[in-house]
Amino acid sequence: MHFIIELLVNAGMILLLSHFLPTIIIRNWKTAILVALVIGLLNATVGAVLRFPLNLLTLWLLSFFVRLLVTAVIIKIVDWIFDDFEIKGFLPALILAVALAIDGSFLSFALQHGNY
Repeated sequence: MHFIIELLVNAGMILLLSHFLPTIIIRNWKTAILVALVIGLLNATVGAVLRFPLNLLTLWLLSFFVRLLVTAVIIKIVDWIFDDFEIKGFLPALILAVALAIDGSFLSFALQHGNY
């Protein structure tokens, strides 16, 4: 159940940012859900493989920034996969990565301390 809630909240965040940032284009809510799902899957698999050597390089001192940069790269990869999802530039992908990290933090706090 937590996975579905997190998926829907992330899709909502992607849709919300697409309304405020003209450099993020998403066609409909179905694509937003698929994009959120693929970002989550790639972040859990490919992202973990990319983060490990980068964290070794920085001695885990910059792990938060490494996570944001890797997530932004994954968002750009998802941009190449979907035709109905477009991110124009790396900075909007980084902004989306920060927004997803913030909403993920709030959501995980709410799910741990609530009755969900």
